[in-house]
Amino acid sequence: MSNTIWSVDEHLDDILAAVRPLEPIELQLPDAQGCVLVEDVTVSVALPPFDNSSMDGYAVRVADVAGASEEFPAVLTVIGDVAAGSGELPTVGPGQAARIMTGAPLPPGAEAVVPVEWTDGGAGQGAATTMRPAGDAPEGASGEVRVHRPAEARAHVRARGSDVQVGDLALTAGTVLGPPQIGLLAAIGRGTVTVRPRPRVVVLSTGSELVQPGEELGRGQIYDSNSFALAAAARDAGAISYRVGAVTDDAAVLRDTIEDQLIRADLLVTTGGVSVGAYDVVKEALSSVGDEDEPGSGIDFRKLRMQPGKPQGFGSIGPDHTPLLALPGNPVSSYVSFELFVRPAIRTLMGLDDVHRPTARAVLKTDKALSSPADRRQFLRGTYDAQAGTVRPVGGSGSHLIAALAQADCLIVLPEDTTSAEPGSEVEVVLLG
Repeated sequence: MSNTIWSVDEHLDDILAAVRPLEPIELQLPDAQGCVLVEDVTVSVALPPFDNSSMDGYAVRVADVAGASEEFPAVLTVIGDVAAGSGELPTVGPGQAARIMTGAPLPPGAEAVVPVEWTDGGAGQGAATTMRPAGDAPEGASGEVRVHRPAEARAHVRARGSDVQVGDLALTAGTVLGPPQIGLLAAIGRGTVTVRPRPRVVVLSTGSELVQPGEELGRGQIYDSNSFALAAAARDAGAISYRVGAVTDDAAVLRDTIEDQLIRADLLVTTGGVSVGAYDVVKEALSSVGDEDEPGSGIDFRKLRMQPGKPQGFGSIGPDHTPLLALPGNPVSSYVSFELFVRPAIRTLMGLDDVHRPTARAVLKTDKALSSPADRRQFLRGTYDAQAGTVRPVGGSGSHLIAALAQADCLIVLPEDTTSAEPGSEVEVVLLG
């Protein structure tokens, strides 16, 4: 345990200098959601791959419908149907039309599509409103269609390659794959893609007083909320998270549990047991785990110039030097610590460029000045109004007030040199969106 007091920024820099992005792997599209692309993807098939109809209607030649009107419709012979997915296509000659469905390829000879609403639908009556099912001709209908309006060349035709052309850059390296990106990859025929995988984060809470939600509370016991909050926060940051419910205050048990978890962890997060009390089991279990052959390895427990969250631990553990962050046990301290230190580490493992939450400047709306300890960077919970550019504190400054945290959507940052923030003054806020 070093006696130096670290700043928030020094501690974060130390973490990010030690965390490396995960090695890229090839994944099937459904598994690549939320991952970061490590290659530029170019288009190998044009979209759409052929000229196709944007309407249900009739594929026609422009000359055959020139001058057509309700009074003097153009009468065309219907030579067949073209459905989406059609293979063999009829050729449309002079005086002819082919019934065509939306998305179906434009048949040879045709130059435009007239929507069914511009025709009698082949029923020999007035204007049609919908296409009849294939092969369903009304009583007395001929194999003819009356067209009531002219069409320009290429009307209602989606041109081949009008979305993307072969050789176009579809997605650049560094793109996070969300639903539209997954859809584009599928549309251009890519079944797999090379990405950095989602980091696997194991969250362990410690404390003999902790009980799992849903069980009966005994005397002096509380529910384990931290492991749930932090596992959810890790998932929210883009990780695959594994929650290990409360481990008792026994250093040997904790060390064994951590060693068991290393097999499935790219990052370990513990909560509780890091300050200077007699039962600070995490510190006791991990102070001596450095690798003999690795100078500087092991877990370093420190004090930070911040409130809440002064006690923190960071280092690496196990044969693969898996990074471990030891957070304090107070629910709000652990959550604030997660936002400041663990989330950027997860985003770094993912290979993202921007690992930080967005920040904004806001005018402080409060009845009385907020006090802040000298030489500590204080993080208070707040609600931010983007329209008005204002922020209001919620709850007090206690590190255990978890009810207020559930109301907050930002952290109000009071810097080390600020001991009082007056109503109406401008403050920095970290948006937890």
